[in-house]
Amino acid sequence: MTVGTAHSGMRVSVIGGGSVTEQEEKLARAVGERLGRRDHTVVCGGLGGTMRAVCRGAKATGGETIGILPVEDRSAANEYVDIAIATGMGHARNALVPLNGDGVIALPGRAGTLSEIGFAGVYDRPIVGIGCGELPGVETVETPEAAVASLEARVER
Repeated sequence: MTVGTAHSGMRVSVIGGGSVTEQEEKLARAVGERLGRRDHTVVCGGLGGTMRAVCRGAKATGGETIGILPVEDRSAANEYVDIAIATGMGHARNALVPLNGDGVIALPGRAGTLSEIGFAGVYDRPIVGIGCGELPGVETVETPEAAVASLEARVER
């Protein structure tokens, strides 16, 4: 079930590495741009790497961003986060990122990203992955456009 937001679109949790390659940064930014263009709100962990790049892309196309931070200080959020939520929970906050999205787009990452994918499955969120390899419960697609289209088709509005 989708909970209303200021935007008419859905909330999409975007997860991925806290440090990324140049190619991974471009991919995350393109995902954010696509989400912003489609009037969806980005939910992420609010820090660097994938999180910063996806927020940057969303903001470039007029999108809204929410960062759910592992620390107690909201000012730790990257400069592209509109709404920073400080948790002070460290990695335990990984449960909150997919919980607050209507669907999840997974990008390349490590253990933290895998934990968020696991929580997305627990919360029965549709999960679409780009560049993550084959993972149980994750639909693999090749492009940001395909990822957003898949979630739009799978999330009841």
